[in-house]
Amino acid sequence: MKQRNKLICYWLVRLAGQPPSFTFRGRSYRCFRHLYNATWRNERAVEVPIARSFLAGISPDQVLEIGNVLSHYGPVLHEVVDKYERAEGVCNEDVDDLTSEKKYELILSISTLEHVGWDEQPRDETKVLRAFENLQNLLAPGGRLVVTIPLGYNPPLDRMIEEARLSFTERVYLQREPCGNKWSEVSAEKVRNPHYDAQTNSAHELLVGIVEIR
Repeated sequence: MKQRNKLICYWLVRLAGQPPSFTFRGRSYRCFRHLYNATWRNERAVEVPIARSFLAGISPDQVLEIGNVLSHYGPVLHEVVDKYERAEGVCNEDVDDLTSEKKYELILSISTLEHVGWDEQPRDETKVLRAFENLQNLLAPGGRLVVTIPLGYNPPLDRMIEEARLSFTERVYLQREPCGNKWSEVSAEKVRNPHYDAQTNSAHELLVGIVEIR
């Protein structure tokens, strides 16, 4: 019944017309709609278009994805590491001790780092810092690390972001309007008290953090 209701909602949303647009780093994108994870009502609506924009023009063998997300929305050819999800082509390793002789032009992580250490037993609030540093070490010269983090889910991580303990080259914040799933770029000040809706597993504020290795 739950799946049937979701399917009905999906087609009602599709019949409503074009998905809303949003702006990210000066470019306009359409929000992404997909039945899996009901993207029309959460941050996946903006995360998937943003991730795909960074993938454009980069050879798949130069890409590493942390957390198996994009393959749920279409075929992928790049490497994927996910500690828990068992799926074809997914390497089950822990991100904080992941090693590779290979260096990557692009490392992507969509709504994954907030779970590292936080949703594990025993809980380790600083494990995400070690994971973040490890990912930077896997970048090739000129490479980029791009992560999305739903704010409000992991309060200690939110504080670390605010204290600049994660050394992003660039931070872009998006905020969802109270009604609907329309997103807008906002300043850091606007997301100081983020709200995460645990009932619907959706964020109202999202960080897109970028590290560029020069």
